[in-house]
Amino acid sequence: MYELGDYIIYGNHGVCKVEEIGSLNISGMDKSIECYTLQPVFSKASTLYTPVDNDKVSMRKVISNEEATELLKQIPDAPLLWIENDKQREEAYKEALRERDCLDWVKIIKTLYVRKQERLSQGKKLTFTDEKYLGIAQDFLYGELSIAMDIDKDEVENLVMDCLEQLNAV
Repeated sequence: MYELGDYIIYGNHGVCKVEEIGSLNISGMDKSIECYTLQPVFSKASTLYTPVDNDKVSMRKVISNEEATELLKQIPDAPLLWIENDKQREEAYKEALRERDCLDWVKIIKTLYVRKQERLSQGKKLTFTDEKYLGIAQDFLYGELSIAMDIDKDEVENLVMDCLEQLNAV
């Protein structure tokens, strides 16, 4: 069970802060069900409610500062999700995003960084699908690392890009 003030990854909503824990005073709602009231950190427009024992939506605590720092060190050695077939590649990205694992997000970002460099050298841009999954993976990863390391998302992006640009120097 999470505590008040904890930051968690909740489904496709990214980082959320646990604002309240308890029954909801909403008509038609079973008052015996204990729920989390969650505030998405990077989208203040909505508030989410979910049962504490919800096993249908993935929830986990945000990684620690130490884990975030270690993850950044792993970027140069993280394997690529290199799949030539467009449909199979999209499925691999979807599966990696479903897992809600930071290293999987790194793999997507790294793969698409390398793919983008390759396509740019051919005078091409990333495909719409690649851009879509790159954006989702970046949003998830940068949001989580921002909270874990207590820095702005833009700073996280700069740290990740520094790691990726080291690939070009090799």
